[in-house]
Amino acid sequence: MERYKEEFIEFMIDCNVLKFGDFVTKSGRKTPFFVNTGFYRTGSQLRRLGRYYAEAIQEKFGFDFDVLFGPAYKGIPLSVAAAMAIDETYGREIRYCSNRKEVKDHGDTGILLGSPLQDGDKVVIIEDVTTAGTSIQETLPILKAQGAVEVIGLVVSVDRMERGQGTKSALAEIEETYGIRTTAIVTMAEVVEHLYNRPYKGRIVIDEVLKAAIDAYYEEYGVC
Repeated sequence: MERYKEEFIEFMIDCNVLKFGDFVTKSGRKTPFFVNTGFYRTGSQLRRLGRYYAEAIQEKFGFDFDVLFGPAYKGIPLSVAAAMAIDETYGREIRYCSNRKEVKDHGDTGILLGSPLQDGDKVVIIEDVTTAGTSIQETLPILKAQGAVEVIGLVVSVDRMERGQGTKSALAEIEETYGIRTTAIVTMAEVVEHLYNRPYKGRIVIDEVLKAAIDAYYEEYGVC
C-alpha cells in the first residue's frame, strides 16, 4: 500500500473522522464503521485533507477538467480545500463550485456558490463517501440543469466497497449507469489491512471482535 494511503488512514483516526461502533448510513444500513468528514475542523486538517484528495484526483483524472463540484453541505469545504491543494501542489488553477440547499433570490441569486458553470465545462464531483450511490442521483440533476456541462468523474475519501442498488459496488454502478469514472483515496479493504491487529498509538483499532463485525457486514452488503 502506498505510504500516503497509510498516512490518510491514520489521519482519519486522529481526526475522529473514521469511527467504529454501531451506526446507520444515509441509505439505512446498520454498519460497524462510519466516515464523517464533518470532524475535519481546523485549517491544518483541511489543508492536509485537500492534499490527499488532490493526489487521488491527479492519479485518476489528471487535471484535464475545469470545475471541482462539492455538493452541499459537506462537499463545500472539500471542494475548496482540494482546489487550493491542487493549486499549491501542482500549480493548476481549478475552479470550485457548490450548490445551496435553497435557491437564493437576492444579491448573488441562484442555487450555486463559487464559480458559475458554463457550457462545455468538464466537472469532477467531490464527496466524502458513497455507500449506495443515492447522493449522486441528487447531484447530477443539479449540474445538468446549469447547462451543457460534462461530468467526467467522482472522487470520494473512502470507498466502502459495498453493493449499491444491485449486485455491483456503488462506485461501479455509478460508472456503469452514468458513464463517469470514480476513485477514492482509500478503500475499506485498505483500512482493514492497515489497522487489523496492528497497534496505532498504543492501541489496537480493529481487533478480532470488530473484524468479525466488519466481515459480517460485508457478508450482507459486500460485493460478491
